[in-house]
Amino acid sequence: MRSVSGLRGIVGEDMVPAVVTRYAEAFGAFLVARGGRVVALARDSRQSGPAFVAAAAEGLVAAGVDVVDLGMVPTPTAQLAVETLDGGLDGGIVVTASHNPVEWNALKFVGPGGRFLGKAEVEAFFALVDAGGRHPGARAGVRRRDENAVARHLERVLGLPWLELASIRARRFRVALDCVRGAGATIMPALLEALGCEVSGINLEPDGRFPREPEPIPEHLGELSALVRESRSELGIAVDPDVDRLALVDETGRPIGEDYTLAFAVRAVLARRRGPVVTNLSTSLVVEDAAREYGVTVERSPVGEANVVERMAARGAVIGGEGNGGVILPEVHLGRDAPVAATLALALLAGQGTTVSALVNSAPRYTIVKAKIPRPSGSLERCYAALSESLPGAVADRQDGLRLALADRWVHIRPSGTEPVVRIIAEAPTRQGAEALVESGKAALIESGR
Repeated sequence: MRSVSGLRGIVGEDMVPAVVTRYAEAFGAFLVARGGRVVALARDSRQSGPAFVAAAAEGLVAAGVDVVDLGMVPTPTAQLAVETLDGGLDGGIVVTASHNPVEWNALKFVGPGGRFLGKAEVEAFFALVDAGGRHPGARAGVRRRDENAVARHLERVLGLPWLELASIRARRFRVALDCVRGAGATIMPALLEALGCEVSGINLEPDGRFPREPEPIPEHLGELSALVRESRSELGIAVDPDVDRLALVDETGRPIGEDYTLAFAVRAVLARRRGPVVTNLSTSLVVEDAAREYGVTVERSPVGEANVVERMAARGAVIGGEGNGGVILPEVHLGRDAPVAATLALALLAGQGTTVSALVNSAPRYTIVKAKIPRPSGSLERCYAALSESLPGAVADRQDGLRLALADRWVHIRPSGTEPVVRIIAEAPTRQGAEALVESGKAALIESGR
């Protein structure tokens, strides 16, 4: 699968070393044509990672670019390295399938400044791949290691000038942590300890043997919920394998949903500085409610980190992200960052002297229902038309599929960029209301296929 999220596939089927080498060499050629010379290379803990890193390095070096091998690090750590190392590198490749199941792996392509390639750049790059683009160059690149990327990332987060570290450390938060045996183990325990937390951890061995489905959604966090209760922690934290998403569990052991990660971050930042907030079309209304408390409106972009980042940069946003637990704080870097999300959540709790459940209960509550079905062949336009007819009076947004919004509820239907499915996401004050919207989407898809 190719999209703005990069290249993804099943290991041993679609994703094999030869494919990785071809795309990496083309990416090197793509950067060289734009004056690039040095590229970062990183991976998460998936067991296919070392072989794919070797394959990617082979392609990059053949294209004539030098490779800085960061080893196993979080995706945001790699993005920050591209932005800052040696005054800024020319791009990067992260070998990670993020939240996808264990049989997947992927390549994420990072451009100058540490941002993922935008839609137009991705299309130009894939066109070069399809044309057989390669750049043997006058010289082969060289490969070197850098062991300090995580330390620089921690320093950047902990060095936020408005972060009241003393107040966070004074709380001595008890935190339960689940790193799903991913790259989070390389940074999350150290971050929490630096913030003065007492950490109880599970799945901290970064060996890629995911003990559960890696996406940090409520139904996958049963073990963490139990740990919160057993350790009497004040909150639980779960990250995905490449550490760009974070989910929270409250002090009772209840997963509160990934959208609250961004809502908490919005409150933490807007309490200190006001400015635009950007999120995507599938993010909960809890983020709009959080921003409204500070007199700020939320602008929505198409789904996908690159799309959110592009809109944030254009609007000068002070905070943004996605409802999947991805928080983007431009003061650190323009990318989803679980260490940033954890720090902002703790800053909010310390600043308000309250609990996770109290914060959740202090604002309007909604229920999000998500469904996905195999993507049908052909256009989805008939589906969009049928869904629009079923919700007269709704405000339509066609930036990414179709989002129909009423005052306190919405439904969004779109083809996924990371799986061969159509996603239907809906939110309403009650589960019954959200499920009814999802069923409307399913019915529209069925109707359009006839």
